[in-house]
Amino acid sequence: MAYNGFAIDEYLDAVQVTKDLDELIKKPIYSINKEALKHYEEDYFEKKCAKSKEMITRAKETIPGGVQHNLAFNYPFPLVITKAEGAKLYDLDGNEYFDLLQAGGPTILGSNDKVVREKVIELLNTCGPSTGLFHEYELKLAEKIKECVPSVEKFRMLGSGTEACMCALRIARLKTGHKNVLKMGGAYHGWSDQMAYGMRVPGTKNIKSGGVPMFVFKHTDEFFPGDLKALERKLRRNRLRGGTAAVYIEPIGPESGTRPVTKEFVQGCERLAHKYGALLVCDEVVSGFRIGLGGAQAYYGINPDLTIFGKIIAGGYPGAGGVGGHADCMAHLGAGLDVQDPNAAKGKKAKKAKKIKKAMCGGTMAATPISCVAGYYAICEIQKRNACEVAGRMGDRLTKGLQALIKKYNLPFVAFNIGSVCHLDSVGTMHFSINWKKLWTIPHVLKETTKRQREMEHMGAAYMAEGIVTLAGSRLYTSAAYTEEMIDEVLERFERVFKNCECIEPELLEKK
Repeated sequence: MAYNGFAIDEYLDAVQVTKDLDELIKKPIYSINKEALKHYEEDYFEKKCAKSKEMITRAKETIPGGVQHNLAFNYPFPLVITKAEGAKLYDLDGNEYFDLLQAGGPTILGSNDKVVREKVIELLNTCGPSTGLFHEYELKLAEKIKECVPSVEKFRMLGSGTEACMCALRIARLKTGHKNVLKMGGAYHGWSDQMAYGMRVPGTKNIKSGGVPMFVFKHTDEFFPGDLKALERKLRRNRLRGGTAAVYIEPIGPESGTRPVTKEFVQGCERLAHKYGALLVCDEVVSGFRIGLGGAQAYYGINPDLTIFGKIIAGGYPGAGGVGGHADCMAHLGAGLDVQDPNAAKGKKAKKAKKIKKAMCGGTMAATPISCVAGYYAICEIQKRNACEVAGRMGDRLTKGLQALIKKYNLPFVAFNIGSVCHLDSVGTMHFSINWKKLWTIPHVLKETTKRQREMEHMGAAYMAEGIVTLAGSRLYTSAAYTEEMIDEVLERFERVFKNCECIEPELLEKK
């Protein structure tokens, strides 16, 4: 497709990447060596991040774990960020970092974009952040999203991606009359009770769903990403158990493409969902307005019934969530009393027209003026600056550079990207899966993922000490604020870490 406004020049070979990851988890672990890690801990974190350490120590007395966002749990302790600007972050001690976390993906323009910030300040000087009543930018944002994403005929703003995922399932059940939901194994569709299933590692079912009773998942199941036969088997089975209301997918693959999928698979999900009377729900919390203005769905050529939005639709500001889709589906979200079917008869026959039952949906702080203004201008600026393509080019440059470094230092790491969503997998923690037909393998998988998770943390610490902020030491988001010179400097910093990586399981290496 050669970009054409999208973040992707040439789509990755998902089959080959999967084979590479399959090989990675069979190999002994390579990670930052003990001496280098100790040096980073003592000379960087202890000496140069003392104020952060002191504040986090205090925070643990009041805040469980010391921080309030999962992305902030970094080894050996979280850093306190005080300034964000473009491609850079700055901590409490005055240290500067290249930002490849990008708040988990939403800030494709770069952090704290000046244009968006000025519009937000203008709003705060007049209306304020929230009134509880309608604001003109609710309409402007909804119209802008409809203009950009072809499948979205109507849009409803919510407070988060989690809320949007919950709401979409309620819509799907009312629209189809079916009970069950099938989600992509390993994908994260928020932390609500029914969707907190099969997260991060395919096949985990409820293992990572602490506090959620098993009976809640009576109508929830997962299917293995990339396997259309597995999806159809479960759709067929559900016909005897109340039908399938919705098939949820992350179009670029679970956990932002950690386990990449083919275009044919994504298109097959749409075909099979409709074949069995289910709605296709496309979770574009990360990929929406990052892969392209029309989302990843426009790149893959699919037309989902419902789309989940998050993060970017509030421009990186709070209140970042929403659901959009076809008018006949979105009719179930009409405000006030139950609304009339938009396809029902008009005129004299209107009295007999079918009434559409409204899905339970709320949120006092949804669609606040501050979130709608920020989201509207963020999308306008993405469009004006061709930010998706610019960030995608930076993602390509970063990934190609990492692949060259991996080869140079003869490391088993796997680097790949889907536009500006880049992956540097050093241990393959999230490439494992659980097969419940082989129960004896579960302890092995849990042991391996725990061990490898620890090394992900160590690698993340090494990157941080070299001035690179990543997501869990394995996921990297580029933004339009990056330049080629910046990416090249980032690669020099990665190289300083790679130079100090070695096999930490030499006994396994000898056996091989």
